[in-house]
Amino acid sequence: MTPNEVRDLLLWCAGTNYAVLLFWFLIFVFARDWMYAVHTRWFKLSAEVFDGIHYTAMAVYKIGILLFNLVPLIALSLLS
Repeated sequence: MTPNEVRDLLLWCAGTNYAVLLFWFLIFVFARDWMYAVHTRWFKLSAEVFDGIHYTAMAVYKIGILLFNLVPLIALSLLS
């Protein structure tokens, strides 16, 4: 693969991952009660723990996008 192809791939991956993150956030905001009901069928969770788990997971996912997609994309853009 050429550096331009890798850059395009990383851009698509970043866009796709941000779309997933946005979808997750929107589901969490507008259908939180439904998500909570589904998850409490399987696990004993308080509402505070449920919210904390989701916000932490969203933050970790966002950091992963930054580290694995955007940083290499910026590095490739600076090199070429």
